[in-house]
Amino acid sequence: MKMAVFSSKPYDKQFLSAANNGGHSLKFLEPRLTAETASLSSGYEGVCVFVHDELSRPVLDILSSQGCRLVALRCAGFNNVDLVAAQELGITVVRVPAYSPASVAEFAVGLLLTLNRKFHRSYNRVREGNFSLDGLVGFDLEGKTVGVIGTGKIGQIFIRIMRGFDCRVLAHDPHEDNAAKKLGATYVPLETLFAESDIISLHCPLMPSTHHLINTESVLKLKAGVTLINTSRGALIDSSAAIEGIKSGKIGALGLDVYEEESGIFYENLSECIIDDDILMRLLTFPNVMITSHQAFFTKEALENIARTTLGNITEFAGAGTCVNQVK
Repeated sequence: MKMAVFSSKPYDKQFLSAANNGGHSLKFLEPRLTAETASLSSGYEGVCVFVHDELSRPVLDILSSQGCRLVALRCAGFNNVDLVAAQELGITVVRVPAYSPASVAEFAVGLLLTLNRKFHRSYNRVREGNFSLDGLVGFDLEGKTVGVIGTGKIGQIFIRIMRGFDCRVLAHDPHEDNAAKKLGATYVPLETLFAESDIISLHCPLMPSTHHLINTESVLKLKAGVTLINTSRGALIDSSAAIEGIKSGKIGALGLDVYEEESGIFYENLSECIIDDDILMRLLTFPNVMITSHQAFFTKEALENIARTTLGNITEFAGAGTCVNQVK
């Protein structure tokens, strides 16, 4: 198939080209897919897109008019796709349901350890000849209560790691999983998890029911000084509410690999630009906040799996008109 690959970076070209055993024609495009850039895919049978590409009804209308039959997501999430519009237009949407759950879970632990033991601050101090320990006090993870919201594959690996630190693990998910229980997690209502957790890590998808899961009301229910980690989707947290929580001391530390308004910012080099996002800039001023650029997935193994599954999805659709990883 002829596929237009939007939001492509050098690593996308490297790994997708290496996995392209089916001989598909891949056109790599740097811009994000939007209504303004959709015409770049004219003459192609499908588009290959990532988390910041826009697949709204207006965009899908343009793609459909150009003969697009397939949207191949090279990610697990599909909250950026208007699935109703895609179905009405006869456009099949496929995704990568799992690429490397360990990469995200391990990164979440890395954020937690860095915030707690202040590796980043110590590293910068020592490089300037400052070997003092003032302000670098952390806490033992052993014996702490960790709340895990979302117990799919990533959440379960995170649970296993935290149990290795001898933490008590509380879990919340609409669908309780026996595998998570066997790992040592105890399912509790969300209010209990908020009230008792010293650390909370978010591993749930973004849906209407989870949008702004952490908001002004829920921040008030948190245990004072909680460490909050989000490596899932930015809109799980109301950033303005998080700022108020940090100022009040309810949130003792905040680790974000995702941000609600990250589109157009994350994955780009804006070091020479004025970033027009007052909330993000405010978050970056806090010494107990660490923000990374949606890189939790970014391992060699994950990139290989993403490329292999994405190209496999395209090949399966080209041959059968359907795909086991189709989003319905």
